[in-house]
Amino acid sequence: MALKNFDPDALLKDWADEKYSPLHNGKTFEECIRAAFNIPRNDTYVYRAQGETTLAITQRAIGGKRSHGLHNWYHDEKGDPNDPPNPTAPEITAYTTLFHPTTSLPKALNHFASNSPPSTLRHHISTYLSSRFHPPTPSLGLLPAAKRSRTHVNPYFDLWTYACHELEWAGPWLSSVHTKISHHILPIFYHHFGCVVPSYAALHVIAPLAQPAKPSKQPVLPILDIGSGNGYWSFMLRRLPLPDGMRPLDVRPIDNGLSEYRASWVKDTITMDGVEYLEKEGGGRGCVLLLVYPQATGGFTQGVLEAFEGDTIVVAGTQNGNGFTAFQDRVVDEWVGAELPQFELVLRMPLPSFAGKDEALFVWRRKS
Repeated sequence: MALKNFDPDALLKDWADEKYSPLHNGKTFEECIRAAFNIPRNDTYVYRAQGETTLAITQRAIGGKRSHGLHNWYHDEKGDPNDPPNPTAPEITAYTTLFHPTTSLPKALNHFASNSPPSTLRHHISTYLSSRFHPPTPSLGLLPAAKRSRTHVNPYFDLWTYACHELEWAGPWLSSVHTKISHHILPIFYHHFGCVVPSYAALHVIAPLAQPAKPSKQPVLPILDIGSGNGYWSFMLRRLPLPDGMRPLDVRPIDNGLSEYRASWVKDTITMDGVEYLEKEGGGRGCVLLLVYPQATGGFTQGVLEAFEGDTIVVAGTQNGNGFTAFQDRVVDEWVGAELPQFELVLRMPLPSFAGKDEALFVWRRKS
């Protein structure tokens, strides 16, 4: 059952790590989720996402720590543990800091790598993340520069940071593609926030892509958040602090409504199939297409990408071959490169990845 009394704006206004993050207040994850979303103690809602759990079961799993291999994120393709098998707290902090709103991602990745001693887990992670980073040309102006004073209220990011420390996760590496297990926290995140965390840098990337070439004469380009789910990315984009001179964003959440979510962050979701929407709206010409964690089954991703006639595609999903998003047999950038040669990859950057996952933001522009 969806939460009827959940007020996203009120939570965002009230949000503070000291109040809602177990990493800062000493409370349990269950207690913090119940407090943030006004969930009563007698609530027994079953969260379904590649398995079933409840808040109480999830809290017991958290209390179990490494039992039953729940923290076995670092291993080889045979499933044998890495040595050392788990990261240290400083290694985890170094990873989560990559996505802090005050940082410049390219500089942070360089610092992350230069401070990674050879043969350490951090070295393997930094080498992998750097190898997968495809920075944009400076002329596009997509990535934000470092700014010490910048603040950005993002509840999902704060709870994700807690989960990294709780689950002993310091980021993906080459062998993450072989990880088959997850954790009970993930279904809670999926239902309350969505399938992947929108970092400040990721949101900042999308904003300039929607700005018109002639601001005084043209409207902003609508951002079509197709498969928007519970709308967290749309919600955060609408509330993104924009740089001076940038026009307010026109974000349109579109979802067929077949999946169930515990919390809804927007009230104006357009309930419609993505391809059907594009066909009714001129193929999305003059729009930016946003696909967040598009499903890998049923031909959803292929259908939407082939139906889109605009110039900019943004996808948030897996960047390895685990088949969790977009396509089961190919990573999305491989598919677009082979099937949509009229588009050019202009950016691939890491996103905050949940334990055992490997997420990235991809941006393509139509070639001139």
